[in-house]
Amino acid sequence: MTAHPPHTPPFRDPHLPFAKRIDDLLTRLTLDEKIGFLHQFTPAVERLGIHAFRTGQEALHGVAWMGPATVFPQAVGLGATWNTDLVRRIGEAVSKEVRAMRARDDRVGLNIWAPTVNLLRHPLWGRNEEGYSEDPKLTSAIATAYTHGLRGDHPTYWRTAPVLKHWLAHNNETDRATSSSSVRPRVLHEYDLRAFREAVEAGAVAGVMPAYNLVNGRPNHVSPYLREHLRAWTEEELLVCSDAGAPSNLVDHEHYFDTHEEATAASLRAGVDSFTDHGTDSSQMVARIQGAVDQGLLTEAEIDTAVRRQLSVRFRLGEFDPQHDPHAGVRDFDTPAHRALAQEAAEQAIVLLRNDGVLPLAPGTRLAVVGLLADECKLDWYSGTLIHRSTPLEGLYERFGAERVEFAEGVDRVRLKTSAGTFLHVLASENAEDAMRGAEGALDPALLAGRTDLPPLTTDATGTEFALIDWDEGVLTLRAPDGRYLSVAEDGYLRASADQPGGWVVQETFRLEPHGSGHLLRHIGTGRHVCVAADGVKVADENTEPEAKPETFTLIIAERGEDAVTRVTSEADVVLVVAGNDPHINGRETEDRTSLRLPAHQERLLRAARAANPRTVLALVSAYPYAVDTSDLAAALWTAHGGQAAGTALARVLAGDVSPAGRLPQTWYESDADLPGLLDYDVIGSRQTYLYFEGTPLFPFGHGLSYTSFSYGDLTARVAEGALHVSFTITNTGDVTADEVAQLYTRAIDPALPRPRRELVAHKRVTLTPGAEEELSFEVPLRAFEFWDVAQGRWRLDPGPYELLAGASSEDIRQRTTVLLDGEPGAPRPVLQRGLDGADFDEQSGVEIVDRTRTAGDTVTAVEGGAGELVYRDCDFGDGVTEVTVTVSGKGSVELSLDGGAVLATWEVAESDSGPYDYATLGTGIVAEGVHDVHLGLRGPLRLAHVGFSG
Repeated sequence: MTAHPPHTPPFRDPHLPFAKRIDDLLTRLTLDEKIGFLHQFTPAVERLGIHAFRTGQEALHGVAWMGPATVFPQAVGLGATWNTDLVRRIGEAVSKEVRAMRARDDRVGLNIWAPTVNLLRHPLWGRNEEGYSEDPKLTSAIATAYTHGLRGDHPTYWRTAPVLKHWLAHNNETDRATSSSSVRPRVLHEYDLRAFREAVEAGAVAGVMPAYNLVNGRPNHVSPYLREHLRAWTEEELLVCSDAGAPSNLVDHEHYFDTHEEATAASLRAGVDSFTDHGTDSSQMVARIQGAVDQGLLTEAEIDTAVRRQLSVRFRLGEFDPQHDPHAGVRDFDTPAHRALAQEAAEQAIVLLRNDGVLPLAPGTRLAVVGLLADECKLDWYSGTLIHRSTPLEGLYERFGAERVEFAEGVDRVRLKTSAGTFLHVLASENAEDAMRGAEGALDPALLAGRTDLPPLTTDATGTEFALIDWDEGVLTLRAPDGRYLSVAEDGYLRASADQPGGWVVQETFRLEPHGSGHLLRHIGTGRHVCVAADGVKVADENTEPEAKPETFTLIIAERGEDAVTRVTSEADVVLVVAGNDPHINGRETEDRTSLRLPAHQERLLRAARAANPRTVLALVSAYPYAVDTSDLAAALWTAHGGQAAGTALARVLAGDVSPAGRLPQTWYESDADLPGLLDYDVIGSRQTYLYFEGTPLFPFGHGLSYTSFSYGDLTARVAEGALHVSFTITNTGDVTADEVAQLYTRAIDPALPRPRRELVAHKRVTLTPGAEEELSFEVPLRAFEFWDVAQGRWRLDPGPYELLAGASSEDIRQRTTVLLDGEPGAPRPVLQRGLDGADFDEQSGVEIVDRTRTAGDTVTAVEGGAGELVYRDCDFGDGVTEVTVTVSGKGSVELSLDGGAVLATWEVAESDSGPYDYATLGTGIVAEGVHDVHLGLRGPLRLAHVGFSG
């Protein structure tokens, strides 16, 4: 007899299109199995040979959370390179390390939750480090490059599957799970959606993650924009993964739905395909989905749609065709090429802010290096564990020689004296291993516990001298002489145990609170005071026993940081002050900053260095901009936390081995007074970012100096085939080989409504030797000149003159020319045909946009039920109207006037018991003809959805 080969089911047939294979697999899965696919941790289906799968591998600037990996500069630092080719190569390296790590640890996932494309609208946002830029064009260009690198070049199989974060209008950590971003249509289309759209349209994005916040009163996890916009931009099946815990937030914190079954069903119907909730335990989400099905809130067809999207990603990742997956054998990890790339990225991210000629440093320079970050290589929440490490001090030792470098950290050296006259003391622990936080990897690093293998602090007659750093706002850290930070583990005892401050809840920060003649020491992570007990120093229990009451400490200062700085700086040729932030303190996920100012401790060190030596250079190493006066400094630089090669890179730039060519990816403002409210998302009305800001910035968007000079010339522009073809030349007129970042901006001349002061449409980073000239050519699609016309509810190109500006920053313009573009002339609003949707205003004051229903539409209301004003320009009443109606809900009043004149109509709306989504249409008489500006006044918590006219 002849044996017949076993039948290959269609879903296993690599010759069939993915869509047909997924169709077949869906028919083989039971409803229970398909429901199981909807949680982040998808179980295996053993009867079909389908493996377990999880969404969500963090890899923002290197593989995160899973142990040692190559660590590249923070995302904002990658944005500062303005180099799409570099960022694409970084994406390739990261995705190869993901594949290599997965080969030895199946906890490592191939669905990458990166990049973050939220625009850096507000510099106090705690997660500023995660984004690329305040500009949508630059953000989408960098994001597209990174996703192309993560995806790989194979036409069928992806190396990894990147998911963009966080959809949508998400720039605040304060109340992030309950706050609503009021985003008018022009800002929505011209600003917030653009960064996502261009990256998705480029074809290397597997999906998006909705953000915790609400937009226009509706949670992002039930946003109609997922269907109306995101899925309209591509024919690919996009996987929408919820943020962690967000499905529960819909009920537990936002109270948007009454039951979890309703919330889950609404999310899935809106377009969420994978639910990230309750960690690895899928049982609660499975029960909610099953409950929604049982209650008739979900159909199996709707579940199939979501499962199809996940399967589409898994098929593209080669899971079902291991023998054909070109990436299955990738083992590139911590290679020499990856190390060189990390250094290249760190070098290219450095921005020279100002320079009076002291840089590059002359050979033989005697250097004093001071500052709290001078000997640090800081990591952030989304970093991997360092394999290699280079601090600024180490880089300078290596480049200049240790004999030419003096160092003073500038910490305050203190002892803490108890009320009994003894001092806090760190016991020696010779046998303890020198463990690094996160080295073993974790699916959820928030669950990593503090060390308990070291002895708790005690007290003795002499005590231990601690390095105290004040990070501002009263937040301080205390470090023992062996370099370990004081930390509190789950047992409540204080130990010198942490290599760095870190963790989801930082356990290494404290506050000194005045109390009597001394201070109480409050541990911020637990909120409890430190006490001295017989068995060691610990935080007080909630029910404090008499012998464990909070201790009153006297702070004994052995040395002020500024005194140490003065001691080493006066004799140096040049002083380098390295200042900045710790990415886990005062500005991080869950915590916004409160000010642009440099922390007072570091300001004192900077001023002490400058007073001792006028040749003082400031190097800011930070995740965000500062408002710091550099006018009396010899030079200033900025870099984000630069990953494993940060110190080497900074030393090479200071020495002139590399000419700096990083450019600021966001505006640096002079003071907090220049900033809008953190929750004010109206970049047009509040004149935010370089696009609209009318003040004088400390340093403008795109700014960055060089060790050489460049000239620009021969700017030409012509319109052909639906695009503007622009070219100009750049010449290196100096004597140093260097990069220049050529930037092309445009602006509408004399627009009829607010348009950007200037707007980036193209850029290119080029390397030129001395005397070399290069012609740059750009093809700018005419749609880049369009704006969202609220009168028509669509994009429109306004005809007329536009200025093109080529230069080295948004303010350093070297060449200009004007082009005349054809387009569609504006027209008055046809209010007789369309009326006025409340959210389609031209101007507003005291108004926010909220949800018209739970599923779709917008309305407007006065902020906090107060008084608000709306203006709708150029409304055409034709030959005349005689009646006007308003569609409203809630309690309050509406007033209508024309051109700011007398009130012509008023509606008083009584309170209803039916809720905010029960609208009524009320009418009254009015006489108007011709074209007028309509002014509406809202009073009280009333919601206005629409105004209609007839006659």
